[in-house]
Amino acid sequence: MLTSPEQERQGPKSIPDHSMADFDIEVFYDGACPLCMREIRMLQGRNRRQRIRFVDIAADGFDAASIGLTWQTLMDRIHGRLPDGTLVEGVEVFRRLYAAVGFGPLVALTRLPGIRQLLDVAYRAFARNRLRLTGRCVDGACELHTKPRTPSANPR
Repeated sequence: MLTSPEQERQGPKSIPDHSMADFDIEVFYDGACPLCMREIRMLQGRNRRQRIRFVDIAADGFDAASIGLTWQTLMDRIHGRLPDGTLVEGVEVFRRLYAAVGFGPLVALTRLPGIRQLLDVAYRAFARNRLRLTGRCVDGACELHTKPRTPSANPR
């Protein structure tokens, strides 16, 4: 399906009839990230209509291949999956999460020109420095982006 540049900037469209799917978005988050978990717990508490599925990519048994992405890719930035299987990433995931818990007017503001670009730049900077900012670096070296608790992992 072809999309216009404006549609591409807005991100993929969700299924408008919620009776067609039992969720709005499935979010893949790093459960070992303290700041990420703070956000996830807030969203879980507001997810009264159960429109969000939560998947911890740091959990034992999680298989990134089942999504079609590498674990490294999932660690680099937040990802979500829509009911039709479309993957979204970055700020668009947060827009979808907040819309699912009833913050639609706030989400609309994040799509305004200028604000959209500022949020995208800010999120990319955060994602790039997330391990350091969340205290997961020791002596100037951050944890490797390798899946924790994997027997074949080679800790350094």
